[in-house]
Amino acid sequence: MGKNSHPQLFPGDIVEYPRNKYFSHFGVYYGERDGVPYVAHLTCRDSDTKLMLYGRALRSEVKLDPLEFLGKKYKVNNMLDESHPPRDFHNVVKPAIEDMMGREVTFDILFHNSEHQATLFRYGVKKSEQIDEIYEHIMPAWKKLFKKKML
Repeated sequence: MGKNSHPQLFPGDIVEYPRNKYFSHFGVYYGERDGVPYVAHLTCRDSDTKLMLYGRALRSEVKLDPLEFLGKKYKVNNMLDESHPPRDFHNVVKPAIEDMMGREVTFDILFHNSEHQATLFRYGVKKSEQIDEIYEHIMPAWKKLFKKKML
């Protein structure tokens, strides 16, 4: 795949990766350091404590990984640009990412997931509201995957 096969990334862009047929994984493009492009993303796989209720996992964290490491199958998904202006990357988003790094996060598939984390960094808001009401319908879809550590 050549360089032109992906849209140009700008720091603060939301990058979406396909993880499986149920969920995508989201990060924020951080920019280059020493010529290497990085993505800040919320992990859920590193957690060794799992709380099945709402798909929660402890000891998740925001990590900075090279774009290459996360894979080439991504798309830019700045989904709230129509309704919210993106926040200033260098003065707001970057310091927020750096502040989050190294902290323990309780990862929750619907309330605090990689998509919410990415939109919080970019816009200062979470993507969806009133999400509690749909938990009971969504839970069967991810429960098995979560137990098998496929999420």
